[in-house]
Amino acid sequence: MREALFIKKNAEKWNEYQYLQTNDPDQVADRFITLLDDLSYSKTFYPHSKVTKWINSLAVSIYQTVYQNKKQRFSRLINFWRYELPLLFRKHHKVLLYTFLIFISFCLMAVFSSMKEDDFVEGVMGKRYVAMTEDNIEKGDPFGVYRDESRFVMFVRIAFNNIRVGFLMVAGGIFFGIGTLYLLFYNAIMLGSFQYMFFAKGLGWQSVLVIWIHGTLEISGMILECCAGFIIARSILFPGTFSRWLSIKRGVKDAVKLCMAIVPITLTAAFLESYVTYLSSNAFDKTTNVSLPTPVSISILAASLFFMVWYFVIYPVILEQRVKRNPELALKINAR
Repeated sequence: MREALFIKKNAEKWNEYQYLQTNDPDQVADRFITLLDDLSYSKTFYPHSKVTKWINSLAVSIYQTVYQNKKQRFSRLINFWRYELPLLFRKHHKVLLYTFLIFISFCLMAVFSSMKEDDFVEGVMGKRYVAMTEDNIEKGDPFGVYRDESRFVMFVRIAFNNIRVGFLMVAGGIFFGIGTLYLLFYNAIMLGSFQYMFFAKGLGWQSVLVIWIHGTLEISGMILECCAGFIIARSILFPGTFSRWLSIKRGVKDAVKLCMAIVPITLTAAFLESYVTYLSSNAFDKTTNVSLPTPVSISILAASLFFMVWYFVIYPVILEQRVKRNPELALKINAR
């Protein structure tokens, strides 16, 4: 059926649904079911048409009318994490992929430079930090830096610093992404040099078991924060069919929502670094017998990696396919 004929056959009915309200529960149910059928047909044959958006808005309006008096604070929060946020990440998967590839490139650049230039690690990490690490290695306590202060103080300091840096990474997008790119470059170079330093000392595997206990979430969160910054930058530089101001508002709104997902990850990483990494590092301290078993360290690392890949990469793709196959689910999400 041609779109014009489809509209001609149903326009009168849709106008009635829009302008003639009813309080009869049976009529409301019939209207909602009819609109779902029309929406399913329209999305199949005219997915980008204005009529599809019109039908969708009518169905959403009825859905909201039915559920507007229900307490939804808790369910709204659940739906945000279950549907809205994963679909938002799916929308920006390309930006996330490019951010990840840029980060890896900078890390490899740091590793290559460290291999070719003996003083590169000192130039990046600082002579004092390198000297302290080498001294700890000679003492048989290569990861002693994680035991230099109380656990709680360490947690507060790390959490505050990481949230602050994350905010700067996102805000850097306002300056056409230059600020975000600089912080991504700086932290990637630091990580590459830091990791190479331990591999060069023959402590590569040990460093993975210790550092990446918290580093899996911390570094992943940092990449997500930079992704949010680049989303803002893209909304400024490439508004597409939107006005530049509207594009910026949409980009900032998406970036803020992404930040909401990253804060719990940052706090969890700070907790792991303060309380769990400490126990894991004891496994390589010859002066203590209190340590985290290696299988437990591997399990925490693997679980963190699985969560990040599943929730931010795989699940959004699966959810998108579910929404395309189920118009009612799409309405439920859009009505929130």
